[in-house]
Amino acid sequence: MLGKASGLVSLVGAGPGDAELLTIKAYNRLQQADIVLYDRLVSADVLVLIPSRAQRFYVGKSRSLHSVPQPEISQTLVKWAKEDKQVVRLKGGDPFIFGRGGEELEALIANNVAVEVVPGITAASGCAAYAGIPLTHRDYAQAVHFVTGHLADDEYALDWEGLARPGQTLVFYMGLSSAETICRKLIAYGLAPDTPLAIIEQGTTGAQQTHVGTLSSLPDALIAGQIQSPALLIVGRVVALHSRLTWFEGAHPPALSPQK
Repeated sequence: MLGKASGLVSLVGAGPGDAELLTIKAYNRLQQADIVLYDRLVSADVLVLIPSRAQRFYVGKSRSLHSVPQPEISQTLVKWAKEDKQVVRLKGGDPFIFGRGGEELEALIANNVAVEVVPGITAASGCAAYAGIPLTHRDYAQAVHFVTGHLADDEYALDWEGLARPGQTLVFYMGLSSAETICRKLIAYGLAPDTPLAIIEQGTTGAQQTHVGTLSSLPDALIAGQIQSPALLIVGRVVALHSRLTWFEGAHPPALSPQK
């Protein structure tokens, strides 16, 4: 925790959707918050944990649409902290994995504001686990890469040759609209066309669906435009384990009854 301001900004990871995946520290900071700024990918199940007394503000971003510009968010965090507020900046997944948490931390430290980072379960680990897809496995994958799927500006910016090497798992965030390009590039750089892929839709929530295909044969639901964001794209031999290791979809345990 850094800074001299009397308020505090907590950059909190909300996890991938299931509210029970919040850390204890994340839950405690929500209960102590005067103000909560939350992103688009924070689930409704997490938002209901915000106390009614806390002010809440939506500052989410979607493709080509930012409800509040990033510099304005950072300036607002600084302002409220210096007004002695307990501020929670609530981000889907983990603040430091495709979450702009680093940019906000830089701004807060530069303005001598008290700040802390509360890590969260990132979508890659959370959604893959709920889909029964181990990201690493000694027989299939000895490395894992987290990659941005936003390729509209320059699809050649990624190290496609490195990504196409065997023995690793690739996880593309925000890659739903670029899935065809991703598959085409990986095949062009040498990855086998029959390499399995999975698209996990609404991961870790009751609406989760896992759509499985290969680099050369995309899931029918994707081709039909039926898959909705948020969705995560996983490429690699570990995806083949999904059919044997799936445990979550269609098998939600019933709520426990209170003991009498």
